[in-house]
Amino acid sequence: MLDRATPSVTKKLMKKYNLFPKKRLGQNFLLDRNVLIKIADSCGIASHEYVVEIGPGLGGLTQELSARSRGVLAIEIDTSLEPALMELASENNNVTFLFQDVLKVNIEAELRRAFKLEQMVPYQVCANIPYNITTPIIFQLLEECPNMQAATLLMQKEVGDRILAAPGNKEYGRLTLSTAYYADVKHIMNVSRNCFYPQPEVDSSVLRLIPNKIKRYPVKNEEIFRKLLLVAFQKRRKTILNITSGFFNISKEETRNILTEIGLKEELRPENLSIEDVIRLVNAFVQ
Repeated sequence: MLDRATPSVTKKLMKKYNLFPKKRLGQNFLLDRNVLIKIADSCGIASHEYVVEIGPGLGGLTQELSARSRGVLAIEIDTSLEPALMELASENNNVTFLFQDVLKVNIEAELRRAFKLEQMVPYQVCANIPYNITTPIIFQLLEECPNMQAATLLMQKEVGDRILAAPGNKEYGRLTLSTAYYADVKHIMNVSRNCFYPQPEVDSSVLRLIPNKIKRYPVKNEEIFRKLLLVAFQKRRKTILNITSGFFNISKEETRNILTEIGLKEELRPENLSIEDVIRLVNAFVQ
């Protein structure tokens, strides 16, 4: 079986099927087998588990996931890769490819369909996700995939830094807080841009997100929580007094009283708030 994580095989496959990396799809193929092994190993996949991969490219990571799991559902938007990937599927009977836009897919329904599962089972996600849709994919996984046990994601290092940022850091924002609400995050490794073809302009990070099945800090209304974060970080230079007063459409005097009751200073700005602070704030204003 061809090792699809080498420059020579990649070039061979691309020539054979007349393929080229598509910048508009954020395609950068990871061509370092050692890195792929480390990523797959970091998942701790059991032989009875299923895995969902997003953006398999030419299948380098797919090979590693297939060797470790009961089955892999790989979702790929680029239909021009289908001949090359179906060649891989013919060599690995536990791999199924779905050629659709992952953002328009019900991942869990497709996993059940792919492996004819009578009921949903726990599964993992492992992927080198396209840089241009990293944030929407993360939100989709955390908000719409209740049976996902973990997501191990290779992403642009800048996005990884935003997820891991501490309050007060310029990288700290909506993505940081949303991820912290839904999951525990672990930094696995950094990956040099030199490991990709074509070579991107930035380095990458691998993060492992483990969803909190029982929220450590439950919020009364998740929809309001999400909307408040969106508004707050669009106006991140405003104080929380002004933001919450406008968002909840109540007077500044009443807002000030509530903030005092929960121990938050009115002059704080969104980037000063921890996830606990934001949840206390939402819960105080939501009846």
